[in-house]
Amino acid sequence: MKTPNASLLSLIISLLSLISWATSAHTHEDFLQCLSLHFPNSNSISKVIYTPYNSSYQSILESEIRVERFLPPAPVPRPLVIITPLVESHIQAAIYCSKKHGMQIRVRSGGHDYEGLSYISYQAPFVMVDLVNFQSINIDVENRTAWVQAGATIGQLYYTIAKKSPTLAFSAGVCPTVGVGGHFSGGGYGMMSRNYGIAVDNIIDARIIDVNGRILDRKSMGEDLFWAIRGGGGASFGVIIAWHIKLVQVPKNVTVFTVNRTLEQNATKIVHKWQYVSEKIDEKLVLRIFLEKANSSHDGKETVQASFVSLYLGGADTLLPLMQQSFPELGLVRSDCIEMSWIDSILYFSGVSGEPLDILLNRSSLVTYSGAYFKGKSDYVTEPISETGLESIWRAVLEYPGDIEMELSPYGGRISEISESATPFPYRAGTLYIIHYAATWTEAGKSALNRNMRAIRRFYSFMTPYVTKNPRSAYLNYRDLDLGVNNKGNTSYEQASIWGLKYYGINFKRLVHVKTMVDPGNFFRNEQSIPTL
Repeated sequence: MKTPNASLLSLIISLLSLISWATSAHTHEDFLQCLSLHFPNSNSISKVIYTPYNSSYQSILESEIRVERFLPPAPVPRPLVIITPLVESHIQAAIYCSKKHGMQIRVRSGGHDYEGLSYISYQAPFVMVDLVNFQSINIDVENRTAWVQAGATIGQLYYTIAKKSPTLAFSAGVCPTVGVGGHFSGGGYGMMSRNYGIAVDNIIDARIIDVNGRILDRKSMGEDLFWAIRGGGGASFGVIIAWHIKLVQVPKNVTVFTVNRTLEQNATKIVHKWQYVSEKIDEKLVLRIFLEKANSSHDGKETVQASFVSLYLGGADTLLPLMQQSFPELGLVRSDCIEMSWIDSILYFSGVSGEPLDILLNRSSLVTYSGAYFKGKSDYVTEPISETGLESIWRAVLEYPGDIEMELSPYGGRISEISESATPFPYRAGTLYIIHYAATWTEAGKSALNRNMRAIRRFYSFMTPYVTKNPRSAYLNYRDLDLGVNNKGNTSYEQASIWGLKYYGINFKRLVHVKTMVDPGNFFRNEQSIPTL
């Protein structure tokens, strides 16, 4: 049997979507009529509501999808209605009408969700609320705070802060096109987290629309819900529309460096020593490692290269003696170090040094894995891996049938000073580092997808002896449905614990209690949402 080409497959999927729409047209007509009745200005409906019949539907849907394997012609469920609200009351209407007509809601702020759950539902007909128009950012330099709407990206936030002050910043992730709505609600680890904590450690207020359509701030939502959305994922509890964040003071100049070491350049011993140093070293310094295949300079064969990509909140003259004392094995020299402003370091880590700062305002140009199919997974390490163990990992990397990158990011510092129950994000004292696995491939089609998914799952299984156990932990912002999913209806606490304990540890039980309190009917749900009791 011949495989249909991409354009034909895309046409088939479009027709199936329209058939699906047509078979339940009455429900959808009622839903759209409900929206028209509850919109404050019915004339604005055409500007914010899109169905598969609209010529703009497909471009709106695809505009913020950052994971290539979910783009057409991928056979994944599509929203029956897309809403791009202009004001908060549009979101309130969407919640009310979705509840009334049995539709689920998915909320998208940046589209980087590793499993596409902000624009895909495998459970029921659904509406997607795209917060692309909620990008307002207000900086209060005097009080070192900012209000940022959930649809803004990290890059937009960083740019806006830098335009107001050269010495204020925020501690969050590296990829500029990630939306703050999801990133902050999942934790928000980044290059400055060892010194300032992660994003959720610097959130002082929020605005959320709950299941009853009420707009709540920290005072009116209460401390339990405010606790839950700072690391427990916002999508289980409501629609987060804005965050109030505490900005941090950074030096006028920071220092960055990238130092590459292959196996032939003693990478095994250097990485082994790194495990004992990186979590304890001065908290102003983050020593991040990227591990991947590279060509050997010796015989032209493949080897493994460790790239130490680092940020120091200070000058090179202070950094060099610190490295000489704590980590001389790396062999850092003055010519490796580049001094620059904090905002320029954002461009450096995004791979666009020298570009104008306003590139950070572009919501699509800096997508990390753009043009490649991608699957991500994560692990935490609490005990150093032996040199023998590392050598086994190198062999597995070299034998991997495609491209795989392992990113090792150290914790410690301010992250470890905060209690594991202070926020739902539990990886505090005792965590050495997180591993992020990124498998990428360029071949389209289902067979390539299945082959590459099997490969990354085998590699993940291989890593079992070297990482946390009981539970084997994972980071919510690197969402992974391989860990387990909810039922299509309500899911028991026991079943959800299979994946919930991996993300949240001891905090999972409290998250379930908060969910039961604020959304007892389990309206806000997805394949890995917090269940009710």
